Amino acid sequence: MRVPLSWLREYVDLPAGETGRDVAAKLVDAGLEVETVEQLGGGLKGPLVVGQVLTIEELEGFRKPIRFCTVDVGQANGTGEPQEIVCGARNFSVGDKVVVVLPGAVLPGDFAIASRKTYGRTSHGMICSGDELGMGDDGTHGIIVLPHEHEVGTDAIELLQLVDEVLDIDITPDRGYCMSMRGVAREAATAYGLPLRDPALLDVPQPNSYGYPVKIDDPAGCDRFTARTVTGLDPDARSPIWLTRRLQKAGMRPISLAVDITNYVMLELGQPLHAYDRSSIEGTIGVRRAEQGEKFTTLDGVKRTLDAEDLVITDNSGPIGLAGVMGGANTEIADSVTDPETGQVTGTTDVVIEAAHFDSVSISRTARRMKLSSEASKRFERGVDPQAAAAAAQRTVDLLVLLAGGTAEAGVTEVIAPGAPRTIAMPADHPDRVAGMEYGRETVVRRLQEIGCDVYGQDELVVTVPSWRPDLAAPNDLAEEVIRLEGYGNLPSTLPQVPSGRGLTARQQLHRRVGRALAGAGYVEALSYPFIGEGVFDQLQLPAHDASRQVVKLVNPISDEEPALRTTLLPGLLGALRRNDSRGSHDLALFETGSVFRAAAQPGVAVRLPVDRRPTDEEVATLNAALPAQPRYAAVVLAGAREQAGWWGKGRPADWADAVQAARSLAVEAGTELVVRQGQYGPWHPGRCAELVVTIDGVEQVIGHAGELHPRVVKAMGLPARTSAMELDLDRLAAAGGEALQAPRISTFPVATQDVALIVDASVPASSVEAALRKGAGELLESLRLFDVFTGEQVGEGKKSLAYALRFRATDRTLTAEESTAARDAAVALAGERTGAVLRGA
Repeated sequence: MRVPLSWLREYVDLPAGETGRDVAAKLVDAGLEVETVEQLGGGLKGPLVVGQVLTIEELEGFRKPIRFCTVDVGQANGTGEPQEIVCGARNFSVGDKVVVVLPGAVLPGDFAIASRKTYGRTSHGMICSGDELGMGDDGTHGIIVLPHEHEVGTDAIELLQLVDEVLDIDITPDRGYCMSMRGVAREAATAYGLPLRDPALLDVPQPNSYGYPVKIDDPAGCDRFTARTVTGLDPDARSPIWLTRRLQKAGMRPISLAVDITNYVMLELGQPLHAYDRSSIEGTIGVRRAEQGEKFTTLDGVKRTLDAEDLVITDNSGPIGLAGVMGGANTEIADSVTDPETGQVTGTTDVVIEAAHFDSVSISRTARRMKLSSEASKRFERGVDPQAAAAAAQRTVDLLVLLAGGTAEAGVTEVIAPGAPRTIAMPADHPDRVAGMEYGRETVVRRLQEIGCDVYGQDELVVTVPSWRPDLAAPNDLAEEVIRLEGYGNLPSTLPQVPSGRGLTARQQLHRRVGRALAGAGYVEALSYPFIGEGVFDQLQLPAHDASRQVVKLVNPISDEEPALRTTLLPGLLGALRRNDSRGSHDLALFETGSVFRAAAQPGVAVRLPVDRRPTDEEVATLNAALPAQPRYAAVVLAGAREQAGWWGKGRPADWADAVQAARSLAVEAGTELVVRQGQYGPWHPGRCAELVVTIDGVEQVIGHAGELHPRVVKAMGLPARTSAMELDLDRLAAAGGEALQAPRISTFPVATQDVALIVDASVPASSVEAALRKGAGELLESLRLFDVFTGEQVGEGKKSLAYALRFRATDRTLTAEESTAARDAAVALAGERTGAVLRGA
């Protein structure tokens, strides 16, 4: 909401020296979000005056039309002689009043004006357009042509109100009343402790039986409809300068007098209005729900297909407006047209003014379904004062009579659904208990009255909520109003008392440890959007029956290209790696931990929870049961150099072993044993893919994969060559690790090292040999490491040699050579029994 300070001063007598920044600070203290304070006319310097075009000479021989004009600027140039100006615009003629900037002036953007020779003539100044003066486009895309009543030589800076300050306020959904000058003025008056001149306090005639007929078929969707008729409008009447300038400062483009007036009143009072061409309406105006599939063309010329939930304004011919969103093209106010032969101006002369109150939820759903957000829908979605409809209609009628020469018909139509003011019961000390400080009953009552509430009672207050505050629905809402008006900065700073024995859950602790471990290993965390397109599964070469292809689709996705919730973290991580690589960062190691979403075999249907009470435990449980499973995953991706080259030695590229090691690091943090063995799955290279296995309740489960990505996946996704990745189910990894993380045993006795080289068939996984050695060595084995793999003639065809370093240590003594050798022999024996391993050289 853009709020010109000059307009705001009409309703509140702000201190004379108060600047826009001062007012913004007060409004911020009151809880409004003032984003910027725009200085209009900053650096603008005259002379800038009204001039009248005397002659126009068309200059020929140039690529574009050029005109040499003489303009009467009165005594503004110091001589009284006509000013000679070269101009390229063509939307003005001899006799028109225009805005002229003379040599020595400075326009916005530090654009200094001086006499200069151009197109073979000397131009002493410039005839100005709205854009050149910082006013914005007025719809003509040309020179400003002023009404004839303005005198030559008049100061145009003051006439066009070019110097002002505009507050740009971000209105939150609960402050819909502030989407109007009236609402912001109310907040400013409260903040300064000044009286408010309410623009809605008008003399409104009582409804009668001879107004324009209106019928409401859906009172729940439209509980109030006011219709007024104005006849005899001058189709050639134009919006005055003060009106167009206020619209422009508020961010709206002037269109025509009738439309400008309805927009102006909407900005002033917050009540959206619509003007219908009376001659285009057939019969009674009605309000009903649309028929499914019904067609309707809106003012923007788009033919729309309506839904049965959409609320429409109708006449005997069908829909004439999309209620609370946009009017119809079939009843649009006609532009004025001048007959070239007779000079007669034709256009809309009779209008019907609509000021209605519509259900906010209905309007919000229609606007989103149609992807049609209008100034009216933004206000109805946040809540409009239903009591302001009659005043807004009267204000519109008054302006049409004043500015367009119309006549207000005596008929007043007002259809109102029965309703009562909302009341809230609240203990007088409730704001004190919420804020943790004492305000006292008098302060609470005074602050509530300042926002428009009627308050009765002593210890137990009965508060009648004003019609413009639909967001006030509970005692906590009233307490918030008292607290914000008293100042959030005045609240005491106290730390809450945390109950003992509480802290992070085991799942949260593991999540933190995993992040720290990967960051410590040189990975950088990347947070990606949880949305994917199903085409990415083909790029990852996932089988058609793969569970990851069973996605949960969103009804209203942010992007139509990514309508589903992710079932894997890899697409987002690989996309981040690709973007960084394309921007010059080639050595990358990224990780992410987050939820993936698994569709249920039988999707549940989510119930709509009530909003008038707290949902029951059964209702919450039913809602949770309808949600998809959301296990937490961890993934890493690597490309480029893992270790940089330098004076210290050669570098090393990232490879599949780094991805596997990342998985091992996570297993250490989870306190579980991870089995790594050869595997094959989707995006990974079949010869460089590791299967990650844990044991849960005595059953082995594959929880992820790690290794180098398949070349075809790398090409399809535009990734660097030899990109590696790892992904695993963090929840199942935690389940395999038990509740508490076991600290390592530390012995003060020396270690005994034994190396063994075993020959096995080339098809035997190293992990199987390692598992057998670990089992056979017993409790004395501290660690086991594969340090060499050898193939060649020395070990025989189809064989390979695996060399392991075994470290033995006891907690209570120094091991003898016989003990460590016996443990080694037991390990070799079990490996030979399980995998056919033979001690090399034996």
